[in-house]
Amino acid sequence: MQVLINRQGNINIPYTILNELGIGFNSHLLLSIKEGGILLQPVSSKSICLNEKGLAKLDEARKSGPGLLPNWFKEEVENARNNI
Repeated sequence: MQVLINRQGNINIPYTILNELGIGFNSHLLLSIKEGGILLQPVSSKSICLNEKGLAKLDEARKSGPGLLPNWFKEEVENARNNI
């Protein structure tokens, strides 16, 4: 099936396909490039996808262990507990 890309780079997906996949208004799709084409997959909620650089940064952060909170933040948390 062919679809047209408009000047804004948008495509219209036929209703029959949206209906078959359970996709509706404000649904989220995961877009990826596969074998020289574009793949759209429905996702149940917003998700975060990281590229290789982002994944490496996340891995580095996880390996660094827990960090220390600044004293001013600890005081704010303690004050908030006392005000409840």
